[in-house]
Amino acid sequence: MTSVRCGDTVLMPCWLSPPQNAEDLVIRWYREENVDTPVMIYIPGRADGVSMDDSYVGRVSFDVKDSKSGGLKKGDMTLKLINVTIKDEGKYTCYVTSFSPSNLLTETGSSPVLSAVWREDNTVNVSCESEGWFPQPELRWSEDPDKDRVTFVRDSSGLIRVHSWILVAASSEVSCSVGLPNTKGLTVRLHLEKNIPPDCGVTGGWIAFTILLIMVMVLLGFMFYRKKGKEITLESPLQQFCEQKCLADARGQKRVTSLALADIKTTVTHNHWLQLRSNTNEFLLVRECRLRDKPGITFPDGERVTCITAIKGTPGFSHGKHYWEVSLKSPNIPVKLSWWIGVTSSPEIPQKVDFSPNASNGFWFLSSSPEDEGHLQFSTVPQVCVPVHSRPQTVGVYLDYEKGELSFYDVYRKSFIGSLMAEFKGEVFPLFNPGKGDIALMRILQRTEPVIFF
Repeated sequence: MTSVRCGDTVLMPCWLSPPQNAEDLVIRWYREENVDTPVMIYIPGRADGVSMDDSYVGRVSFDVKDSKSGGLKKGDMTLKLINVTIKDEGKYTCYVTSFSPSNLLTETGSSPVLSAVWREDNTVNVSCESEGWFPQPELRWSEDPDKDRVTFVRDSSGLIRVHSWILVAASSEVSCSVGLPNTKGLTVRLHLEKNIPPDCGVTGGWIAFTILLIMVMVLLGFMFYRKKGKEITLESPLQQFCEQKCLADARGQKRVTSLALADIKTTVTHNHWLQLRSNTNEFLLVRECRLRDKPGITFPDGERVTCITAIKGTPGFSHGKHYWEVSLKSPNIPVKLSWWIGVTSSPEIPQKVDFSPNASNGFWFLSSSPEDEGHLQFSTVPQVCVPVHSRPQTVGVYLDYEKGELSFYDVYRKSFIGSLMAEFKGEVFPLFNPGKGDIALMRILQRTEPVIFF
C-alpha cells in the first residue's frame, strides 16, 4: 500500500523476474476491476502507453523503479501517476501477456465520411476520414490500393483518426473501407457525375459521402393527354416527367438523371397509404394526414427548427421500394418555406433541444428554411445544399431500401432534386417536420388510382 497526498506524483513498481525485454508484450495497468478501461495500455508497435480512462489521460506514463533499471527493455513496467486526486484511490493491477489478437483491446470507430471537391481539370479530389479506432485501423480505396497517402492521428484518449485521399475522374464511383486488421471494414460509396456545381455554399466546396447529388432540368414542352370528345384528361405531373424520361432514352438522348429507367418507372407504382403516428406532440396540430406547428405558443428551442416539431409516419419499411408525396401548398397561401421530409431509423424522435439530427445518427431528410430561399439542404455532416429557383409545391419521396437510396422529386416541375445514399439497418419510418411560423399546411397525399405509363 502506498500513501500519498493530493497533487503528488506516485510510482507503482512492476517488473519481470528474471529480467527480459517487455517491449514485445501487452502491458495493461487497470484499477480495481476495470479491465476493459485500463488506466494505461501498451501494445507493441501500436500504442506508446495510452489511457482508455478519460480521468487518467495525460497523467500516466512508464517510468523506472530505480536508477539501475533499464526500463521496458529490461522488463521494468513501473507506472507513473502525476497530480494524484482522491478519486484515484484504489487497487491497481499490472497485467502482462504475450501479444496476440485475442487479448487486444479494440474500439470500432465511426462510419467513414467521404468528401469530394471538383477540380478545374475535370478530376475530383475525394477524401475519406473516420475516427475513434483502436488499435490502428486499415483504410482501403476501391480505386487505389496505395496506402502511402494514409495518415493517422491519435487524440488525447488514445483513439485514432485515419484520413486519406485520392484523385479520380469526374464521372466515376469510388468506395472507401476502414476497419481493424483481419476484420470486415465499414464501407461507404460515392457516385460522381460530370459538371456538378463545385460549390453550393458548403465551405471549401466539400460534399458529404452520403450524397448522390445530381441537379436536373427536364426539357419541357411535352404534354401527354387523351381526348374524349371535348374532354381533356391530363396525366399526373410525375407521370409526365417519367414519360419524358422514357422518350429521351428511346431517342438515344443523354440521360437526364442518374436513376435507372426501371427505377423511374417503378417510382410511382410503389406508393403507400401513409399515416401520421398518433400525435402526442404538444407542439403540433395533427389532423388525419395534415399537420403544422401550433400557433401562439412558446417553443423550448426558440425559433430554431429541431426535432421538437418532428413526427414519424406509418408504416415503417425494412425492405423493398416505396414512394409517397407530400404537399406543401395550401389554397390562397404562399408555398411552405419551413419543413423537413425524409426517413428515420430512430425508435423515438428525441425531444432534446440540443439534439442535432443528421445522417450519422439515423435521420436522412431534405429540408427547407425561410432564411435561405435559394437552396434546399440535406441532413449530412457537413451540410450539403441544393440550388433551387423556387420552392417545390409537392415533394415526391422514393425509398429503395436494398440499394440504400432515398431520392427526392419536385413533382409539379417534373424534376429530380437529388438523392441520399445510406446503409439502412432495421426499420425506417417516414419523417415529417412542418417547421415553425409557416401557416401553409404539410399534407401527405394518397393516390386512389395507379399510374399508367404506357
